Amino acid sequence: MGYKSLRHCAEDLERTHQLIRIEEEVDPHLEMAAIHRRVYRAGGPALLFERVKGSPFEAISNIYGTIDRTEYLFRKELPGVKKVIALKADPTRVLKSPSKYLSAPLTAWGGLPRKILLGGDSLNQSTTIDQLPQIVSWPKDGGAFITLPQVLSIDPDKPGIMNSNLGMYRIQLSGNEYEINKEVGLHYQLHRGIGVHHSRYNQLDKPFRVSVFVGGPPSHAFAAIMPLPEGLSELTFAGMLGGRRFRYRKKNGYILSTDADFVITGIIEKKEKKPEGPFGDHLGYYSLEHPFPVMKVDRVYHRKNPLWHFTVVGRPPAEDSSFGWLIHQLVEELTPQEFPGLRELNAVDAAGVHPLLLAIGSERYMPFRDKRPEEILTIANHILGSGQTSLAKYLWIADGSDHPDLSTHNIRYFFQHMLSRIQLNRDLHFQTKTTIDTLDYSGSGWNQGSKVVFACCGPAVRKLSSDLPRDFDLGPNFRDPVFFDKGILCISGPKFSEAERAKTELKDLKEYLQKLNSDEVPLVVLCDDSKFTASNTDNFVWVTFTRSNPSHDIHALEEHFENKHWTAKGPLIIDARIKPHHAPELLTDPAVEKEVDRFFTGKGPLAGIE
Repeated sequence: MGYKSLRHCAEDLERTHQLIRIEEEVDPHLEMAAIHRRVYRAGGPALLFERVKGSPFEAISNIYGTIDRTEYLFRKELPGVKKVIALKADPTRVLKSPSKYLSAPLTAWGGLPRKILLGGDSLNQSTTIDQLPQIVSWPKDGGAFITLPQVLSIDPDKPGIMNSNLGMYRIQLSGNEYEINKEVGLHYQLHRGIGVHHSRYNQLDKPFRVSVFVGGPPSHAFAAIMPLPEGLSELTFAGMLGGRRFRYRKKNGYILSTDADFVITGIIEKKEKKPEGPFGDHLGYYSLEHPFPVMKVDRVYHRKNPLWHFTVVGRPPAEDSSFGWLIHQLVEELTPQEFPGLRELNAVDAAGVHPLLLAIGSERYMPFRDKRPEEILTIANHILGSGQTSLAKYLWIADGSDHPDLSTHNIRYFFQHMLSRIQLNRDLHFQTKTTIDTLDYSGSGWNQGSKVVFACCGPAVRKLSSDLPRDFDLGPNFRDPVFFDKGILCISGPKFSEAERAKTELKDLKEYLQKLNSDEVPLVVLCDDSKFTASNTDNFVWVTFTRSNPSHDIHALEEHFENKHWTAKGPLIIDARIKPHHAPELLTDPAVEKEVDRFFTGKGPLAGIE
């Protein structure tokens, strides 16, 4: 039996010295987030805030703050859930290994949602939106947000709990034009199940009722973001992973999670939208203000002695990075089944997930002649046409047939492997004027941008170097050439002002790069601060791939088209400077950072953690 509630989980973490209570009153406006970020960076414990300024409720964060703690939370059920997911994706596995998967049906059956008819109703108290912890994480946030919401909607064509969708779509509680206690903002992006429900309700004369759950057993929040095989309900998954069936009841036409700490019910106005945001998001920049649906609040329920569950997102890694790790643990065996020929896939967390995918495939189409990218291009197209991976902006895919030790998680070595083999007249494949991640502002418009596939195979065609010519000169506008690694040179350039001027700047840079041996240095990253960019892998992938739009920002010493295919002579240049249309970078408030020092010094409850 798993955790019965979030409070039950907190008590277990405290008993095992994985949680610290903060008794002093803390301001939810920036202070709580500042404390959370410091503790997370230090690999510290979960945090229970006993006194939240302006709210009668306690709050908890960082329960998934380390991989070890996340694994601890789901230690009992994780092996069994992996079997169910594997069997759901490929039922023939039970025929191949019946003893291994014999327990899977029982695990799935034990996870089915359970309707509470009489008694056992923990949601017997109510409150208002303004009494909830009004947590603002970043200085330019448009208001207070729920950062770990579980939003449940029901398919209007197939009513019933097994046809529900549970997703994590952020909720704005205050600010902008929202009427306090009457309205909240609902933000959801491309490829989200709630959008399908919204579209169907728009065609019907029925109210679009939704329920927003906060808290409950730790598996509930994770279930809201887990990409599941077709036909496997998020509620069933929550029950399986939590070792306790998802309990619910109906009231006034809404579904209430009776294990949740808080439930907000309301109706989404089908045609109405209001400005939502800005919000400091997981790419490390603000998600800007845009029109999104509005939910008219009906009631706000809570259990006795509830905990407000929150996290703080920002430039990765952050607490939600543990979700990515857990997803990988659960679906690792499914990758070849979902994408035939694919051995490994890494949505790089430090680059914000969707901006950069690294993949290893197989090249088996023509084994009787020299290899060239064929099957790996088929795999790449499959990746870019499937669910969440379709939001990828940069996809680097290598043939791993002759390289069993190649791994996408050894990022430096993976780039070395690719760049020593890439052929610029053949191996870059662009998609232009297409959709990209809603949170990525590097493109040409909202949700608009481009993609590129780097695909290479065969033996190395060059030896990479980290040496510059003795007479290498960058002129007056470019400075600080620093190698991130062999073959990858970062250069600081002038501040990007507008596109026409950038063309002149790039023309000048190309003149200076003539002296580079393009075989030894095939990639140059033009950025605002080369020393920062080249200082570590996290900085390199974050700057390079979140601040560039492939169709606009990939250049080369010489470039032209052959039958509409872009070909080039190196070195390749990625212009990863901040552009005027980019969203602002997330920066903390120095005054707030200084104010929370008191928790980490002297006799403060977190002294010694940093």
